[in-house]
Amino acid sequence: MALAPDQLGPTVAVGEILVEIMATSVGDGFCEPIALVGPYPSGAPAIFIDQCARIGGAAAMIGAVGSDDFGRLNVGRLAADGADVSAIRVDPDYPTGSAFVRYRAGGSRDFVYNIATSAAARFGWSAEVEALVGRAGHLHVMGSALSMKSAVEVIERALPIVKARGGTLSLDPNLRKEIVYDAATERRFRDLVAAADLILPSGDELARAAGVDGEAAAVARLLETGVKEIALKRGAAGATVFTRHTPPVFAPAFQVEEVDPTGAGDCFGGAYVACRRLGMGIEAALTYASAAGARNVTRRGPMEGAGSRAELDAFIAETARHA
Repeated sequence: MALAPDQLGPTVAVGEILVEIMATSVGDGFCEPIALVGPYPSGAPAIFIDQCARIGGAAAMIGAVGSDDFGRLNVGRLAADGADVSAIRVDPDYPTGSAFVRYRAGGSRDFVYNIATSAAARFGWSAEVEALVGRAGHLHVMGSALSMKSAVEVIERALPIVKARGGTLSLDPNLRKEIVYDAATERRFRDLVAAADLILPSGDELARAAGVDGEAAAVARLLETGVKEIALKRGAAGATVFTRHTPPVFAPAFQVEEVDPTGAGDCFGGAYVACRRLGMGIEAALTYASAAGARNVTRRGPMEGAGSRAELDAFIAETARHA
């Protein structure tokens, strides 16, 4: 197995917890009054952990929210879905982070974030975090978290503790055009790639993680450097898992009507990591992960479509797949 078993301890994600508020119309930006819907619980690491918990994996979140309704919305959703929220800090002075989203005609998105000056960035190493990390079996890192000093400090302190317990690391590059990655962030990203047991890239993130262009060359480079599994997300073109000693495993995408693509990759990752840690083989885990990502895009809201094992079983049975 590439990942530590679930019984070793929970999968822990570190990073931003947000509310998401989205435009109901397609267009460019937010330069005029438009209709909005939300708030929805969000934040890439939180979406990942919610899906991980929903499918039955032990899961926990490290981050922070404000002492406000947005914070209560997020913590309540994660707890209700089975995630451990003991290491989520409630900040009395700063509001819960937010993301305003509008989809463009071509499918790309405009975001207006408030992370750096919100509660989302105001957490660190605490007694609660130390207790959680001390019993964790797996650490999951999103590239978006590397722009947050608080998250970086926790990740760098937690990783050797988790590894010393026999735990493992997964990395979703999750690179965003709205975030500036300086030289120090690039170095941290490289260090995480080198330490990762599983990498979950999309598109050009594969080449970015490997440092070389071309799918075959990038996969070979990562596997040579010690990565045990690469789960490459291809959207409507399906997904493929590469390992060092076995042939690639491909899963065709499910045919769905897309309502909201936000969170699809995070749900894919949460389901894949949980299933692998629960002992599933690559093919079964990849099927559940593909179903989780596809099901999530059929609901408005970034984690509204996160599915339980039973819900994903029904989705798989009822939904056609691309040839």
